[in-house]
Amino acid sequence: MSMLLLDQALKRLIRRGTLTVTESSGKTRVYGTREEGWPDLGLRLMDAKVPGAIARDPSLGFAEAYMDDRARIEGGDIMDFVGLVRRNNPWERGGNLDNPGPVKKALDHLAFLLDQRNQRVASRRNVKHHYDIGNDLYELFLDPLRQYSCAYWTDETATLEAAQEAKIAHIAAKLRLSPDVRVLDIGCGWGGLAITIHRLTGARVHGVTLSEEQISYAKAWAEREGVADKVTFALTDYRDVEGRFDRIVSVGMFEHVGVPNYRTFFRTCHDLLADDGVMLIHTIGRAGPPTGTDGFTRKYIFPGGYIPSMSEMLRAIEPNRLMVSDVEVLRRHYALTLREWYRRCVANEARIVELYDARFYRMWLFYLAGAATAFEHADLVNFQFQIVRNRDAVPLTRDYIGTAEAGLAAEGAAGNVVRLDRSGRAR
Repeated sequence: MSMLLLDQALKRLIRRGTLTVTESSGKTRVYGTREEGWPDLGLRLMDAKVPGAIARDPSLGFAEAYMDDRARIEGGDIMDFVGLVRRNNPWERGGNLDNPGPVKKALDHLAFLLDQRNQRVASRRNVKHHYDIGNDLYELFLDPLRQYSCAYWTDETATLEAAQEAKIAHIAAKLRLSPDVRVLDIGCGWGGLAITIHRLTGARVHGVTLSEEQISYAKAWAEREGVADKVTFALTDYRDVEGRFDRIVSVGMFEHVGVPNYRTFFRTCHDLLADDGVMLIHTIGRAGPPTGTDGFTRKYIFPGGYIPSMSEMLRAIEPNRLMVSDVEVLRRHYALTLREWYRRCVANEARIVELYDARFYRMWLFYLAGAATAFEHADLVNFQFQIVRNRDAVPLTRDYIGTAEAGLAAEGAAGNVVRLDRSGRAR
């Protein structure tokens, strides 16, 4: 019965390209049709229980079977396999890879509600689960600025390093930074954004995170750079930050806030932001309506994490007397970033297995592959929300962003501090 259910699902999912499934008994089944430009892959099921696990919970069941080496990809790798399935079922044409029945949907919703509480103790625990697994792993695939978030690809052939530097310049331009402003970096990671913003513009930056590994690394980095008096870091929940800031930036952190805390987050930001201040939030988002986090991601990667739709963010922003002054949607930028991280992880397979084990390595590849292909074929995008308290805090048109960005990129490459006038031009 389990194989019958899986068989019906694969007939629906695979139409272009082929997938040859080899059961543990040796029996083979072929799905799809050969077509130029589409891969021909194999899926070998190592024991008779795998079809049932996948049929019961396609996302989590297949992920765990792959992690446990009970489902093996042939003729390609996990990126090829997940890409084949998603490419056959794009979001634009109504693709839906995980359509649970009513019982599972109810259970998933209950799990989602429990996850989304994300109160203080849970927030620290969730951050520790992903970010405090050791800096050695992240050194193997991140750029030198330790940007564990979507890069900005003005050229798809650029290096990851160049794309991450471009992302920081893009964000700094939208924030309209100068040496006389004080910036709060919510979810500062390892400190690369804060230190680079200071280097580019002279702005003073205070970063907060709940990761002990990250805060230790960030403080040591600022000391090495000789900027610890201008760029500070603290192990602090955003709800406990005190004072007022001319600018607030948050990159890759909003996904961990939790839906019940959205209004609290924006109320806190309102209270922390100066009257003429500017805020920039860079977050993964959904082009479609609100949807719960899949079981694999919730269990293994980002417990408590949630990807917001634009409507959810706007509903939380509006009651707090904050004005959205600019929204940019980055579509495939994160896919390019994730594929480069994936490539670097594959190149460092031996070291990752040495640090953890083969199961962790397969889990990490599944995470990166699933995320990359979701930005290519599902409804995932990145949002950049620019938010102000005063409508006149930024120029009348957005032309200043490109002007400032070009100046920051050029001067940053030369190692200079960039000072911008009111129009966003370097002076």
